[in-house]
Amino acid sequence: MAEDAGAPVSDEKVLLISAAAKLAGMHPQTLRQYDRMGLVQPGRAPGGGRRYSVRDVALLREIQRLSQEDGVNLAGIKRIIALEQTVGDLRDRIAQARADLVEAYERVAEMEAFTAFPRQELLPVHRPGNALVVWRPSPPRRPA
Repeated sequence: MAEDAGAPVSDEKVLLISAAAKLAGMHPQTLRQYDRMGLVQPGRAPGGGRRYSVRDVALLREIQRLSQEDGVNLAGIKRIIALEQTVGDLRDRIAQARADLVEAYERVAEMEAFTAFPRQELLPVHRPGNALVVWRPSPPRRPA
């Protein structure tokens, strides 16, 4: 589901079902059915009425497009939505991991700045070994 990169999409659940249905080009009963199926999850008003966000309306339009233009059945659409949510969650986790890694590198650099011998100034030193190796010749083999 592609979102407009330039336009922010609100998650605030403020639209009544009639307004959301009109914006999505659907009948309110269709929205109720999609809610029961779990394709879209509107918020609830204190009295129990459904409240939709601008993001929900965009999702409803995408459901309609997948169904009408691409011929995807509702079970397939539900799976597509779930997979896209998983992809979004994974992208968020990757972004967080990258931020954590940058922070960890910065902390290492800060700690190295306070040491007497920062890592970047260390050079490998090759010292000659002074280990003693005992070698005994093996006895000569007897011919068989």
